Amino acid sequence: MAVLNKGNVKTCEQLLEEFQADSQPVHAEKIVFTGVGEKDVYNICAPFEDEGELVIAGRVESRDSEHSNVYFFVERNGEWVPRENSPVLELQDPFFTTIAGELIVGGVQIFPHPINKGQLGWRTVFYKGQSIADLQEFAKGPDGMKDLRLVELKDGSIGVLTRPQGEKGGRGKIGWTRISSLAELTLDVINEAPLLENQFIDEEWGGANEPHLLKNGLVGVLGHVASFDEDGNRHYYPMVFALDSETGEVSDMKLIATRSNFLPGPSKRPDLEDVVFSGGLVRKSDGSADIYAGISDAEAQKITIVDPFLPYEK
Repeated sequence: MAVLNKGNVKTCEQLLEEFQADSQPVHAEKIVFTGVGEKDVYNICAPFEDEGELVIAGRVESRDSEHSNVYFFVERNGEWVPRENSPVLELQDPFFTTIAGELIVGGVQIFPHPINKGQLGWRTVFYKGQSIADLQEFAKGPDGMKDLRLVELKDGSIGVLTRPQGEKGGRGKIGWTRISSLAELTLDVINEAPLLENQFIDEEWGGANEPHLLKNGLVGVLGHVASFDEDGNRHYYPMVFALDSETGEVSDMKLIATRSNFLPGPSKRPDLEDVVFSGGLVRKSDGSADIYAGISDAEAQKITIVDPFLPYEK
């Protein structure tokens, strides 16, 4: 397996400078969702095949609320509509993967905070099944942890990307560990996963959104890096890096898009205008890739870029 050079931690500002000096993404387009009334659909995953049909899972919620549901959508005449007879999950920010031939779907579950009255807590919840129709919940992550992701590795073991906050992770850092089966996905294993080194300064944060097993056995991670500005506005940027599953070593992060590469559109709140939530990435045979993203916590778009994982496979 390739050995990755441990890089230096870079700030959002430095990553932005590097990105702007490179060739820019092309072909932004809005993804049109209908059939959910006046609600927004955002923070979608990439399309995946289920029972012979392409499906997108999306976060559906009212503009003035954080209480969302995840719907499964299928394309009909250029628009994505809720798929008939599919479950609706009481989650935010859906994601999917396949492990041992089974579909794994997850998302963020919110609940009344056990200590801070009037506030919400959150955790990542996982479902599995042969198809969307028979998904059953099988695991929960620790309270307070989003961006928990799984990837099946070459030897059949499972990589686990974590994102603790607080004492261990500050505003949010990425951890990594391996398990031999889904039965080993316990709270202790998740909480004890070592943090990846040299990724985020303490004032900024990030997380993994979608890991990809690359041809050479490295894990290509689509994620986000984020910061606050002086006015308290949030800035979220889609990024990628490569991870050596044996050693936990990582490449430098690289931004792959910014809000300005996407089409103009609404924002849930003024402080969320510069938010791109990298939901998923589809690698294509021509060397390009499509990023599917939530934009400004209010809508969904996709954009075409040069496949950012190709350099890691060389």
